[in-house]
Amino acid sequence: MIHRLRCCVLLFVLSSWFAGNLVTAAGPPNIIVIVSDDQGWGDFSGNGNENLSTPNLDRLAQAGASFEHFFVQPVCSPTRAEFLTGRYAFRSNVFRTSAGGERMNLGVPTIADALSDAGYRTAAFGKWHNGAQYPYHPCGRGFDSFYGFASGHWGNYFDPVLERNGRLIQGNGFLANDLTDQTIKFVEEESDRPFFAYLALNTPHSPMQVPDRFYEKFKNAPIKQRGTVADREDLQHTRAALAMCENIDFNVGRLLANLEQRKLADDTIVIYFCDNGPNGHRFNGGMKGIKGSTDEGGVRSPLFVRWPAKINPGTVVSPIAGAIDLLPTLVEMTETNFDARLPLDGMSLVPWMVNPNTEIEDRLLLNHWNGRISVRSQRYRLDNRGKLFDMEQDPQQLKPIKDAQIQQKLTAAANAWKEEISAAQNQANRPFTVGYVDFPVTHLPADDAIVSGDLKRSNKFPNCSYFTNWTSVDDRLAWPIEVDSAGSYRATIYYACKAEDVGCKIQLSDGEHNLTFTVNEAHDPPQHGAEQDRLVRQESYVKDFKALSVGTIELNEGVGELHLKALEIPGKAAVEFRLLTLELLK
Repeated sequence: MIHRLRCCVLLFVLSSWFAGNLVTAAGPPNIIVIVSDDQGWGDFSGNGNENLSTPNLDRLAQAGASFEHFFVQPVCSPTRAEFLTGRYAFRSNVFRTSAGGERMNLGVPTIADALSDAGYRTAAFGKWHNGAQYPYHPCGRGFDSFYGFASGHWGNYFDPVLERNGRLIQGNGFLANDLTDQTIKFVEEESDRPFFAYLALNTPHSPMQVPDRFYEKFKNAPIKQRGTVADREDLQHTRAALAMCENIDFNVGRLLANLEQRKLADDTIVIYFCDNGPNGHRFNGGMKGIKGSTDEGGVRSPLFVRWPAKINPGTVVSPIAGAIDLLPTLVEMTETNFDARLPLDGMSLVPWMVNPNTEIEDRLLLNHWNGRISVRSQRYRLDNRGKLFDMEQDPQQLKPIKDAQIQQKLTAAANAWKEEISAAQNQANRPFTVGYVDFPVTHLPADDAIVSGDLKRSNKFPNCSYFTNWTSVDDRLAWPIEVDSAGSYRATIYYACKAEDVGCKIQLSDGEHNLTFTVNEAHDPPQHGAEQDRLVRQESYVKDFKALSVGTIELNEGVGELHLKALEIPGKAAVEFRLLTLELLK
């Protein structure tokens, strides 16, 4: 068993300098945590990238503590789970990025839970990616409100369909700008309580969409500094990503300026990091690996922590740290009681922000994805193939070394983690939750459906996809569900249907109760998204699906399975399907 930081009832460990000296005269500090999506360590001018300019992020790095060796996981949802819980993602059963495998186990407390219990106003904005159905939803994990989208990626960044606390709404303008606007509005709300804002930006994740004012600079620009594997770099993708990163910088600048304007900057902790390595071969400081890789380039992220009232500007922290450390760090910085019913993997980073020369026993950090494991110590990395690298002497992982003692230590850790991960994966399948009185609307999207027959997804990537080719009464969609409250549920489907296919009869059933309806209105919108893309996307294009309220269905409490199937198809096909919503009627 790998060593973990063991906690009793409360995690409340203060360094000697911070003890009794954290909370200012103005009260507990406000908190803003900003996470970018698929931005790499090298996507900052402050990290040596001369292809772009990120002055606001560079100033943020200089204004407080900047961590030289901060590590996240190779893909999105595990990193987000680790930030929220202080535990490795696999311990919360986060093994996938879609189909329900991105959900953190219920009963695992989050930083939002702790801050909400301490009296903070809490809100999440942007990409959640840790569960769409309550209580996996942000509003079930300690956040008072949520504005954004719950899946792993979104198909349109301009005026997209979004969600506010379970209700679908229309976004306003470019998504990253809109999310920042919403965060600023939340900060500006009059309140006598401190706030915690989690701004989870969706960029530079594909589709590669960005406003003209940011793209024009890069459209025909030469790319002077290339990716580690230059012959695999898609220069058009790189140009779009750099433009999106400059847009992120613009929005961070707006948010920080608002704090200054409202005289909140001194008493607000601002944290910035990325959720994994870059989503393409572009400049990344010569490191090996990109998003999805457990090598250094796939998991190294900047970490900036600014708190003018307490952290000296220009503080540089060299000891290794990870996303698992952010929860205990924030708990200590805010002097918040945390219900550590489960042991944490992370540790507070406060001592090193106070004194970067504070000694630490060498620790091991795990990087894991899709069966691949890498182990990082302060100096060494054991890669997924069991090769050992001296990261001080060889940060590009070019020449494996032989050191029997170090190799044995890191290999033993990797093997122990493999056993734990394997055991945890056997418990990973969970039904989708439906019907909570406190959050009556449940979304069951195409992303999460199990398909039978010849139905086809609009794309191989499930997130933000929809189903087509519904040509047979033998085709069906299913969702394993667990109903919390028995009762009547208003069902709504979001569909598209050609005029020649109107009249198809569809049934929603849990095996005991049936709801049958006929689609009598054509709705055949075109796919869109390509007109805004800067290069051809890999993910699904989107459609403006129509909402159709189809009636009510009774659902019993407990575990079961919900089916959607066509009973009659008078035309060539039934509907194209995007989403089913169920609303518990009080």
